[in-house]
Amino acid sequence: MSNMEKIKPFAESSEQNKMSILDVLKRFFTEAETVLEIGSGTGQHAVFFAEQFPHLNWISSDQAEYHAGIKLWLEDTAPVNIQGPLLLDVNQKDWPLKETDAVFSANTVHIMGWPSVENMFSGIGRVLNKKGHFCLYGPFNYNGQFSSESNARFDSWLKQRDPVSGVRDFEALQTLAKKAGLTFIEDIEMPANNRILVWQKS
Repeated sequence: MSNMEKIKPFAESSEQNKMSILDVLKRFFTEAETVLEIGSGTGQHAVFFAEQFPHLNWISSDQAEYHAGIKLWLEDTAPVNIQGPLLLDVNQKDWPLKETDAVFSANTVHIMGWPSVENMFSGIGRVLNKKGHFCLYGPFNYNGQFSSESNARFDSWLKQRDPVSGVRDFEALQTLAKKAGLTFIEDIEMPANNRILVWQKS
């Protein structure tokens, strides 16, 4: 194992969920040319999905603190059809790209505060091209209720770590999506009590 491999960040959850997510993305990203990934985190998803979609220009992005780790993954294993990481804070007034055919984000909205979630949806509404899809992966509540005991425990852990975070209600996200010009398409069950919510730009 090289020194680079030893220091690359690694999220076990990304390794475990990538195949299930891939099955969904194959349904919605086949006709896209560019995909913006919001919150690339370790960079594992960016590398894997770019390899699986050679026709796509996969654009990784995150806040500055995550760039070093993402770059290690990109420099070590990234295919040629990947860009970034872009410096993207969803609260920025102007995002670093003006348009994209699709957007993907995993395990982000329960980490950020609600005003940031609002800004994220607003920003997606600005940059996503007409008919483009936004796929959001993570745990979600429905009608204010947890869908599993494990999600309830996860929410408690999140709030202990950061009181402004927490598992988000589907209905609240749908309200933001409508304001951003996004039409709800599908709610897809995933392993480990997660879901993928899919919207399309009207």
